[in-house]
Amino acid sequence: MGILSGNQQNEPMHYGEIFSAWTHLAGMKSTIATYQIFENHCGDDDLLTIINSLIGLARQEEKQLETLLKENGIALPPSPPERPKASLEDIPAGAKYNDPEIAMAISSDLAAGLIADSKAMGQSTREDIAMMYGQFHTAKAQEAGKLLRLNKEKGWLVVPPLHEKPRELQMN
Repeated sequence: MGILSGNQQNEPMHYGEIFSAWTHLAGMKSTIATYQIFENHCGDDDLLTIINSLIGLARQEEKQLETLLKENGIALPPSPPERPKASLEDIPAGAKYNDPEIAMAISSDLAAGLIADSKAMGQSTREDIAMMYGQFHTAKAQEAGKLLRLNKEKGWLVVPPLHEKPRELQMN
């Protein structure tokens, strides 16, 4: 039997796995707080559904990462306080995030999360950790697809300049 080929939960985490899990957990804690703020600012019911789904997803990731780190004797990052519910009407117009801004911020978060999950999968030597990040990646990709569709339907998608071939090249 080769190195690290026994029961995965009995194998040590290497420093890259620890750093990825710890920073991911710190990020999830921050994401939950941020999305709770977005929840208060959101006026679109479809976007609110996605935000609530993402908060639930972040809480699941938070729980799995906390369990992993605790089982391996790693101290957990601090948690920000839960954000209170607020009435959308009580937030002044100039101080309020609008729905397209919220959607763009979440889209950016999801894109960065997909990259981070892929990196963590690639650096893992423990299959259980790599599979956990694979599950995180798949769940984020599904939510990102829903949000992309919503951004298109609502007209919120900001596309970069489109490149069209010059007319003389189109003739060929």
